[in-house]
Amino acid sequence: MTQFDYLCYEPWPLPSKLLMDLERSTHMTQTIIGKLDHGQEKVALLPGLNPPHWEFGHLIWFHEFWVHRKGVKSNPSFLAHADALFNSSEMIHDARWQVQIPSIDILMNYFSDVVERTLAILRSGILSPEQAYFIQLALYHEDMHNEAFAYMWQSLGYVWPLEQGLKASQDQHNDVESRYIHVPQCQFKLGSAPNTGFIFDNEKWQHEVLVPNFSISSHAVSNGEYLEFLRSLNDAGISFIEHQPAYWKKEGNTWFERFFDQWRELDLNASVRNISAHNAERYCLWKDVRLPTENELSVLMTAARESWQPSSLWEWTSSIFKPFEGFSPDPYQDYSAPWFDSRHRVLKGWSVYTPDYLRRSQFRNFYIPSRSDFFCGFRTCLA
Repeated sequence: MTQFDYLCYEPWPLPSKLLMDLERSTHMTQTIIGKLDHGQEKVALLPGLNPPHWEFGHLIWFHEFWVHRKGVKSNPSFLAHADALFNSSEMIHDARWQVQIPSIDILMNYFSDVVERTLAILRSGILSPEQAYFIQLALYHEDMHNEAFAYMWQSLGYVWPLEQGLKASQDQHNDVESRYIHVPQCQFKLGSAPNTGFIFDNEKWQHEVLVPNFSISSHAVSNGEYLEFLRSLNDAGISFIEHQPAYWKKEGNTWFERFFDQWRELDLNASVRNISAHNAERYCLWKDVRLPTENELSVLMTAARESWQPSSLWEWTSSIFKPFEGFSPDPYQDYSAPWFDSRHRVLKGWSVYTPDYLRRSQFRNFYIPSRSDFFCGFRTCLA
């Protein structure tokens, strides 16, 4: 296909559906930012964080740039100097702490202005393919940043202001024993096909791959299983501090895990989370198992749900994030292409903070394997 692939991502959703989804996402964003206490917008310069008000300004700018400015810099912004302040493609990470961010009142007005103009388009009931694509792009980008706010708030120990997200993150546990599922060699269609609705460019295009037979765990590794690994290191006289999840602590004989600002006794049956790929691999080495490949985890996640247990976490694979053959970038060229650097790993799945419409088996998430601040876990394959 051509550089205009994105205009062919049919079927397009109804304007009324996009209206409902955008209102939901907007409410989440406003609640998250609006509930920050004074001073909490000032955070230390750390690799996994952005200043919260900068990130808020960025997601507004992105929405305005693609939906209302048509991706053309010469089309003026509703906010003076917005391009210089909030274009993540041109502002390196550390510089985001150096700029003078407008007041929260100005940012909230900017947000309302941008969103209301988009809602007016959706209320008209008529969308061109270009409008439908870019509104979805802006919506899903905002959803991803809302999820990023959740793991930032977790990192910072802030109160999470949305009850459903907090409750869901506390209830992810399973009492059924894990088992290994044997999957015979198969031909599998990896990626997304044309005319299946909105996709991201790194999913282009669907192609057949031969997946050799493998055996994969029905469940992600649990807190209890990971705790056994830490105890084995301790018994061997090896310090386990560098392998311990960042939000765990031990008091006496009891382990606790922090959920945002609350410490709770560790649920041994819950899937272990906030684990880097490096520590997942160290666990696998101890257990004489391995991480699944992207192909293997994709096969599992398209299988009947009764045969495997979702973890509600992004799950690590051993696969490097690479383009599929014939890849071409969509208009937001920095979504995928800069990260095909042999440093990023593919993750599959979703977290409890991922909207239902992004919980697709074709979706490819990607992070460097040393990161563990987002909501990630892992399952294993027999070696």
